[in-house]
Order: sequence, then structure tokens, then C-alpha cells
Amino acid sequence: MNRFQALAIRGWSRVGTRFLPFADAASAQLPLPRLLRLSLFQVAVGMALALLNGTLNRVMIVELGVSSWLVSLMVALPILFAPLRALVGFKSDTHRSALGWRRVPYLWFGSLMMFGGLAIMPFALLVLTGEGHGPAWVGQLGGALAFLLVGAGLHTTQTAGLALASDLAPAETRPRVVALLYVMLLLGMVASSLAYGALLSNFSPVRLVQVIQGSAMVAMALNIVALWKQEARDPNRAAAPRTAMAFRDSWRALVGQRHARRLLVAVALGSAAFSMQDVLLEPYGGQILHLGVGATTLLTALLAGGSLAAFALAARWLQRGADANRLAAHGALVGVVAFAAVVFAEPLQAAWLFRIGTALIGFGGGLFSVATLTVAMALDAPVPQDGHGGATPVGHGLALGAWGAVQATAAGSAIALGGALRDVVSSLAMDGALGPALASPATGYSVVYHLEIALLFATLVAIGPLVRRHGAPRPNPHRFGLAEFPG
Repeated sequence: MNRFQALAIRGWSRVGTRFLPFADAASAQLPLPRLLRLSLFQVAVGMALALLNGTLNRVMIVELGVSSWLVSLMVALPILFAPLRALVGFKSDTHRSALGWRRVPYLWFGSLMMFGGLAIMPFALLVLTGEGHGPAWVGQLGGALAFLLVGAGLHTTQTAGLALASDLAPAETRPRVVALLYVMLLLGMVASSLAYGALLSNFSPVRLVQVIQGSAMVAMALNIVALWKQEARDPNRAAAPRTAMAFRDSWRALVGQRHARRLLVAVALGSAAFSMQDVLLEPYGGQILHLGVGATTLLTALLAGGSLAAFALAARWLQRGADANRLAAHGALVGVVAFAAVVFAEPLQAAWLFRIGTALIGFGGGLFSVATLTVAMALDAPVPQDGHGGATPVGHGLALGAWGAVQATAAGSAIALGGALRDVVSSLAMDGALGPALASPATGYSVVYHLEIALLFATLVAIGPLVRRHGAPRPNPHRFGLAEFPG
């Protein structure tokens, strides 16, 4: 019996390591239960993103009758805070807390801002549409404040959370931790989108208030659970003298590194390239390829599925010693093929080719994002150690904040540019200003997709010198559980 039990335990251990997702992302410093609990901040961020960019976008225009330009303006407001992510990261690197924390205060106040924004948002929207009591300008001001608070909260929470994960995870497990955090963000977005769709199927103003304020409570609870006892308190931080190095000095030191500067340029170009089509894929499928509502809705699942496959493969390849810069370049190349497939789907009227291109957009974008974030985690961001100007390369917060600021700003700007460019070019084409050969509603979409291909080639030019040209990848003997993520 003892021998049988020993064999069963060994067999179950092998099965667990092979099939349990994220099993090998853990380490002695960051055990699996603690890692999964920390990743809940990404679920809260994903829930907020799904609410702002998906559910409320449709509800405000269709059910509440808000003007499209006003909805677009409010949805874009969170992007205004994105450039400040680098400053948030630097402040979390150098924060002097009486309780001895660096990252936790920023996670906490980011959570409070998300909670406050979501708490006042439904009432502001109801006043804006005339359902509540008060002038319309109060609703506009309240709605703008709510969207800005949620955006500031999610950017602050994500920056501090990623920096904390980078602090806790040893260097050899960071690629797997990055992939896990991305998967949790994706799962949070998908699960919350499905939940919002079900809860708001019978829409009413009261139900809207309940759903959004319930989201505020859930986001707050998830973040509290995520940060609970994650960062060790260090009393020496409170007693340390104030640092002499300012943010401007640290930022100059970071971007003064040629490889860091090239990485940020590549992140900006690649993020813009993969994001410009965000609001165009479903209209393209419906207007140009004549797909039904149900068929275009499945495009989100294809994008998510491609991204999930990219996370799993990226983690596996990085674990085996692949160069993260080279992996990011591969993601950009996949994107070129993906957008070419989407473009050729129109003259061929091939819906299957369009679906393949959509899945490849998700795959290439996921590969590029995971790889560049892994590189950013390894950047040396100088932060001060003492009051005499001394500095050591331990500023994970600044490096990750810079990555997040560039990524979010480029993506948001590209989404706005893509929609405007499509409208202008399509209008010119249908008026005959571009000639009879281009007098088609597909022309505007095609121009945007070709611009994205050009941006991806520019991304390859920017990231090319960073790719490791010498030395074979070093295999890692440890298996990686994320690579066996089911489905």
C-alpha cells in the first residue's frame, strides 16, 4: 500500500505540473496561490476596460441616446492619464511610506479611484440623458470626471501591480508571470463582458446603476484580495533620507540608454499598428463582407483566442531561452500577414480569410505585447538609493510605467486616428474624389489596414538592432505549465 501511494503521489505530481495552467510560473519566492491572488488586480483592470470600451459604449449610444461624438470623447478620457504611468512607476520606486511600503499605497489609491469613478458614473450618465434631476452640463461634467477617475485608477493599479510582480518574481520566472498576468487580464475582460451582457439584457436605468456600482464593489474587493500581504514592510524605507534624484533625471537616464529608447519607439509603433483597427473590424465584416451580427460578434472570440495562443507559446519559447526582442519581431511579422489577409478578403469576398486574419491579429498582437513587456521588465531604470545622488538599476516601476504609458497612449491615439481616417477616406471615395476605381466603401478600411502594415514594417526597423544576433538560445530544463494551458 505504501508503494502504491508513493507511485500515485508521483504520478499526480507529474500530471499537475503538466496540465495545471500556470503551475510552473510559481517559484519559492512567489508560490502559486500567492501569484494567482496577485493576478486578481488584472481581472479588475480587465473588468473596467470591458465596461468602458465595450458595454458602456453601446449602452450610452443605443439605450441612453447620447451623441456618438460625446461618447467617443468620454471613452477617450482615460487615455489622458496614460502618459503619467511612467511618473506613477517612478514614484512607486522611490515612495517613502511610514508603514514601509512602496507599491501597496499606489495599488490602494488606484483602487479607490476606480471605485469612486464607477460609483458616480451611472448617476452622471442618467443626468446627462435627462433621466435624472439636474442640468445636462452637470451630467457631462460628472461623466467626464467618472471616466477620468476610472482611467487614472486602472492605469495606477496596473502600473504598480506589474512593478510589484516584477519585484516578487525571480528573473527566470518573469516571462511566465507576464504571460499569466496577460491571460488574467484577458479572462477578466471576456468574463465581465459576458456578465454585463446578461445583466443588462433587460435594460433599465435602475439596472444600469446596480450593475455599474456592483462592478465598483467587485473591483475594490478583487484589488484588496490581490494586494493583501504581498509586499513586505521595510521600516528602513520610512527612515531613509529623501532622495536627490528627480523624476526628470531618472527619465533622462532611462531613455538615455539606446536599447531602452529603441524599445519604447518599437512599442509605440507596434501598439499603434495593432490597435488602429479596434473599432473597424466588426463594421468591416458587416458592411463589406455582409456578415450578420452573430458572425461579427464572434470576431472578439477569435481575437481573444489568438491572443491566448500567443501568450502560451510566448511563455514556452521564452522559457526555453528565446530572445524576447526576436519574439516581438515575429509578432510584427504575423501582423503583416494578418492585415494582408483582411485586405484580400474584400476582393475575394472570402469570410473565412477574414476570420483567419482576425485570429492572426490577436496572435501577433499578443506575441508582441508579451515579448516587449518581458524586455521592459529587464530594463535597468536608475533610481536613487541615497540622498547624495547615488543610484542603482532597480527601478522596475519606472521602466514598466514607461512601457505602459507608451503602449496605452499609442493605442488610444491610433484607435481615434483609425476611425477618423476611415470616415474621411470613405467619404472622399464615395463622392468620386479618388476616381471611379476607388469609389467603394471598402476604400476607407483598406487605407487604414495598409497604414497598419506600414507601421508594422516601421516597428521591425525599430526593433531590428535589439534582436540578439549571436549565441544560440539557452534551453531551460524546467517545464512551463502555461504552455499546456487547456483549449
